[in-house]
Amino acid sequence: MITSQWQGKKVAFLGDSITDKIHVGTEKNYWQYLEEKLGITPLVYGINGNRWLDTKPQAEKLFAEHGTDIDAIFIFMGTNDYMGAIMPGEWYSFQMEETNHGGNMVKRLRRHLNLDEETFCGRINAAMSYLKEKFPYQQIVLMTPIHRAFATFSPTNVQPEESFANAIGLYVESYVEKIRQAADIWSCPLIDLYRTSGLYPLTESHGVFFANPETDRLHPGTAGHARIAQTMLYQMLTLPATFRDIR
Repeated sequence: MITSQWQGKKVAFLGDSITDKIHVGTEKNYWQYLEEKLGITPLVYGINGNRWLDTKPQAEKLFAEHGTDIDAIFIFMGTNDYMGAIMPGEWYSFQMEETNHGGNMVKRLRRHLNLDEETFCGRINAAMSYLKEKFPYQQIVLMTPIHRAFATFSPTNVQPEESFANAIGLYVESYVEKIRQAADIWSCPLIDLYRTSGLYPLTESHGVFFANPETDRLHPGTAGHARIAQTMLYQMLTLPATFRDIR
């Protein structure tokens, strides 16, 4: 175990099947590796199939069960929004409003957060608004989806690899880029697994990192989760584990 600022910290994980405690496609999830390596106490709320729309309900459950007696929150969402062809939308709406500038009332263009949960940006804004309000002293970290390839789970649940656009003509990196932007908008650290994990299931040699090289190159296998955890670990070591100690 590495002795660091993370040892003994209560860390919540919000997400989808890759985070879910039912271990989809793996014997061991990334947060279990982090528990072993960093000595964190993981609080896991990820649910198979969830999208960014479900982040706020997961956060509400976290708050109901633990209040603010936690140190950090990691959010690993977005791949299902891509496959579900959720419209990206915009971060803001704009209108002219009056404001005081230098003692004079003037009209300026003002932006307001888009909270339309029919869009990807609106879903992120709604979830982050809740998280920032309820957890002001907690470290909140955004994570991008990883690359994804072909997966088949049933005759009616077959998911193409990322070289195919979704039903509205967008590729997965459109959603990844929105999460990168969200880190700027909401002043959150970003762990960009799409860029830094090295996982690339579209090449044959990387099948070993996924649940099944023939039928599931969407979900990381045990080796894939270990690689995700290793990537996260070194970035986590550069971050404060909590802000509860500055009150």
